[in-house]
Amino acid sequence: MKHYILALDQGTTSSRAIVFDHAGHICGSAAAEYPQHFPHPGWVEHDPHDIWRSQLDVARQVLRDNHIDPRQILAIGIANQRETTMVWDRATGEPIAPAIVWQDRRTADTCDALRAAGQERAIKAATGLELDAYFSATKLKWLLDHVPGARDRARRGELAFGTIDSWLAFQLTGRHVTDVGNASRTMLFNIHLLRWDSDMLALFDIPAELLPQVVSSSEEIGTTRPELFGVPIPVAGIAGDQQAATFGQACLQPGMVKNTYGTGCFMLMHLGRHPVASHNRLLTTVGWRLDGETDYLMEGSVFMGGATVQWLRDGLGLIRQSSEVEALAASVPDSGGVFLVPAFVGLGAPHWDPYARGALVGLSRGSHRGHIARAALEAIAYQSAELMIAMQRDVAASHRDFTLTEVRADGGAARNDLLMQFQADLLGVPVVRPQVTETTALGAAYLAGLAVGYWDSREEVAAQWTCERRFEPAMGDDQRQALLATWGRAVARSRDWHQELEG
Repeated sequence: MKHYILALDQGTTSSRAIVFDHAGHICGSAAAEYPQHFPHPGWVEHDPHDIWRSQLDVARQVLRDNHIDPRQILAIGIANQRETTMVWDRATGEPIAPAIVWQDRRTADTCDALRAAGQERAIKAATGLELDAYFSATKLKWLLDHVPGARDRARRGELAFGTIDSWLAFQLTGRHVTDVGNASRTMLFNIHLLRWDSDMLALFDIPAELLPQVVSSSEEIGTTRPELFGVPIPVAGIAGDQQAATFGQACLQPGMVKNTYGTGCFMLMHLGRHPVASHNRLLTTVGWRLDGETDYLMEGSVFMGGATVQWLRDGLGLIRQSSEVEALAASVPDSGGVFLVPAFVGLGAPHWDPYARGALVGLSRGSHRGHIARAALEAIAYQSAELMIAMQRDVAASHRDFTLTEVRADGGAARNDLLMQFQADLLGVPVVRPQVTETTALGAAYLAGLAVGYWDSREEVAAQWTCERRFEPAMGDDQRQALLATWGRAVARSRDWHQELEG
């Protein structure tokens, strides 16, 4: 009987399930979109039941459609949207409120108050994170403050907090766990001591009784309830989507970099077994814990990556399908001086400005939909270039001997050749697209498979990575610097916009 690994890739706008064989090849996939909810400006929510139902449905579908007996699945790996925060009743499994999505900005004022109180440095030192509404801590505090009786129930041990990995693990196995990488995104976890931080819990008034048990990223945490698939299947890998993508891209040596072009864009550099503090407003985070060893990553996060193309489709109606954007952007030789800053939910790294708002500048009477489409694609690359510049400065300051030779690209928008070429031009190093672009799911599969002996070692995993296309930089340095400088001017016009209007 041939065996496989099933990866559950739970994302911000869709749930996917992908089956991988021992060669790391995709043997079947299924996906389903589910809705986001926007009850107020700056708020983004999910119905936790939508997440679970959609994820279970596609997991069953991929097995059914590809005639795979559940007994052929040796293990399940989970990759998940990170920071999205929810609380549920331990006894009934019923959520007490909608999940607050990572994009949500409702707690920006809480972060401002903590910053004014001088807490930013302590938070960064313990957690490696910037003080921002992006992370789970202020979202969890908001839920406890606004759901009647929640904090008292939490202290009595009646409630469970989790990011989406915890919610899926609970639904699959009944256990309340999170892996070390997801824990490091909550702003409640000490990345040096690898445990929940008592000072952070006190700062945010979070009862410790709420918290999940922290486990390794590659270990068997339990088996699925038999009624879900007909037989119990080990759940043996958990990783946040970006940690999983880094592992799936085989960026397993210090200095290797990948960039995921999904709903947002996430550039991560492998740091090795010791964290490096960022002085350029990037994040130091736990990558994964495997075989008793912890690997660290440096990360820059862009909130609006592929979501910018979705806005062209759903907000402006310039395209009917996201796949049409490349042809529309290629209908013009350049953006015609048009720059789009897609700060619709604020700006992430390296700015961390929750009050920035989207800006479309440089328009003339000659500007048309092709220029706007091209500016939207180029905005994704500009934001990622800002991350790389900050990352290189941090590495230089740390005196680590890292030499950047390439960036490995994945995610849905990585299939866009125009974007990949412009990204290589802006970075000045090759951008390499792998044969398997579903690297988030692949990373989760690798972590699960390593735990059950399906793969023997990291070296075996790394040997399976293969290049599909390599985009070499073709832009001169003077042009590159001029474009980046103009981009900086456009970003400046979007900064603090919401705050100024309120003022």
